[in-house]
Amino acid sequence: MDVNQLFWQASIDDIKQGYTEERTHFTCLLCGETIEKGIIYPHEGVLYEAEKFMQLHITATHQSVFHYLNGLNKKMTGLTDHQSHILRLFYEGKTDQEIKEELEIGSATTIRHHRFALKEKERQAKTFLAMMELLKEHDEKVDTFVPIHKTATMVDDRYNITLTEEQQLLEKFFPSGIGKELVRFPKREKHKIVVLRAITKLLDDSKHYTEKELTAVIQPIYEDYVQIRRYLIEYGFMNRKDDGSAYWVKK
Repeated sequence: MDVNQLFWQASIDDIKQGYTEERTHFTCLLCGETIEKGIIYPHEGVLYEAEKFMQLHITATHQSVFHYLNGLNKKMTGLTDHQSHILRLFYEGKTDQEIKEELEIGSATTIRHHRFALKEKERQAKTFLAMMELLKEHDEKVDTFVPIHKTATMVDDRYNITLTEEQQLLEKFFPSGIGKELVRFPKREKHKIVVLRAITKLLDDSKHYTEKELTAVIQPIYEDYVQIRRYLIEYGFMNRKDDGSAYWVKK
């Protein structure tokens, strides 16, 4: 399953720990890394069973689940940059006075106000989550929306598309099947998302591509491979080194 879809379908408890457990393996919700069960993993002279090794992976790769989530696009978290910064300082155990001095703002009273505002946001979020759960239970016919990739650079109405609509669009733009020729690159923003998402799935998310290797994947699909490559980066599906020497799927 796509790592973004896996992330959005996970429970709050699974997101908090950063991984899900399946019958044969653990999967990191943050990047899609899988750790097979039944194997002992050595690391720096210490042996780890699978779940402990997954926890080590999260710390080594993402610092912590909190830091990863806090670093997501503000459209994903609902936090301003200022709130994200303060929340990180709270998480790191800074006192109100220490935060005041680091940010050089207001007073300790101002910091306490931010704590109160964030608690209020927490209460609102719990209420909203409960309402959405009740809504889903009440109307099982509601079509599922295409999951938003966590690295999206812009989150707006262009993601207002259901899985049914996505399938219809894929059949329209890839009549011979995904991975075959793209009949045209769409002009509508939400249609671009569908096409770019499909092309991203053709890439190995564990690999760093040279420009030539990435071109070899895209060019058979669409002759203007430069345009596709640019949009993959612009929309947050891929990243690249400044000198263009390497491209990779963002997770």
